Amino acid sequence: MSEQSGAGRPPVVLDADQVKQVETLASVLSKAQLADYFGICENTFREIEKRQPEISEAYKRGRGKAIAGVGSNLISQARNGNVSAAIFYLKTQAGWKETVEVNNNLSQPIPIQIVKPDGTD
Repeated sequence: MSEQSGAGRPPVVLDADQVKQVETLASVLSKAQLADYFGICENTFREIEKRQPEISEAYKRGRGKAIAGVGSNLISQARNGNVSAAIFYLKTQAGWKETVEVNNNLSQPIPIQIVKPDGTD
């Protein structure tokens, strides 16, 4: 088998406008979905990230900005009396959790009724 240098497709490179798109879309799309958006497979997108660190940085920056915006809105709602927002925030950020206590110590047996397939006792 002979080796062919330079064989295959040229590597995909995202331009400056596409880098901006990555940052903007990172708030709503996963990396797999971004790959679909650009018409490439997810593995190719991840290889581009390795070759072009600005792609990975743009993705992280876009996700971070989105999380910060939604988080700020959540805190604002919690402070303004939205109990659901407050509970959600405390569960996800402060380690709060709800527990349900089940008492399996029955002092009286539960009656069991056996019904035949024809519906009679």
